[in-house]
Amino acid sequence: MLDGILKKIFGDKNQKDLTELSPIVDLTNDAYQQLQNLSDDQLREKTAEFKSAIENSCISVRENKSNLKEKALSVNLSISEKEAIYSEIEKLDLKEDEVIEETLLKIMPQAFAVIKETSRRLAENGQLKVLANDNDKLIASKKDVVSIEGDHAIWKNKWDAAGSNIEWSMVHYDVQLMGGAALHKGKIAEMMTGEGKTLVATLPVYLNAIVGKGVHVITVNDYLARRDSEWMGPLYQFHGLTVDCIDLYQPHSPERKSAYDADITFGTNNEFGFDYLRDNMVAETECLVQR
Repeated sequence: MLDGILKKIFGDKNQKDLTELSPIVDLTNDAYQQLQNLSDDQLREKTAEFKSAIENSCISVRENKSNLKEKALSVNLSISEKEAIYSEIEKLDLKEDEVIEETLLKIMPQAFAVIKETSRRLAENGQLKVLANDNDKLIASKKDVVSIEGDHAIWKNKWDAAGSNIEWSMVHYDVQLMGGAALHKGKIAEMMTGEGKTLVATLPVYLNAIVGKGVHVITVNDYLARRDSEWMGPLYQFHGLTVDCIDLYQPHSPERKSAYDADITFGTNNEFGFDYLRDNMVAETECLVQR
């Protein structure tokens, strides 16, 4: 009885979340329909448009930071004056994060739609055919998911993931779009085994990766980290994003440092945690492996 009274007064938390997230699903599906008439090349160009929108939103803040950093280098300033400048720079760092988040929320439906449409084309068409760029050629030289035929790159819907041959057949359902929006907003999305947690994560991972500051995808064991990086990797790599997995490399190795420089970095909670601790004990910044 008390629960019923409290729900009447404060509302049901789950229902509030659904009410908040449902419009994002509708906007995503509207954008998804509009993407279906685009060529594969035009679909891929959307990522550059998103990146440009983020860059443009940050121009003013970044210019102010650059001016303050240049001013801080002046030899005529006292220590207290320099401290005041660096304090302002820290505030602008926070402001930049706020501006980026506002932009991400604006482009979220379109970005989610791009990933859903990419998934659909791989599942239904069996491939994606685009004019080959340097990224396509690089991946084709390392993995068989891409083949170069003349001026074109063919992204297949079959590839190897941690020793298993997979054929892409998944397209995001509405509930998974909702889960992706929930994750981006920092909410906890509880899903049962087989309900598509790995697929749900592709949405906020892509959205945040286009910022260019790196995204960590953390899982519980090294097999899942390796598998998921290779299973979901082509979905991101088609759009020009780099993907790596820290569990493939030894701690403090150049390869692990390079993995952290990728747009999307997979790994286990243990390895991320120990790398953080080790980075806090290094004597020189050149020895840091994390960004």
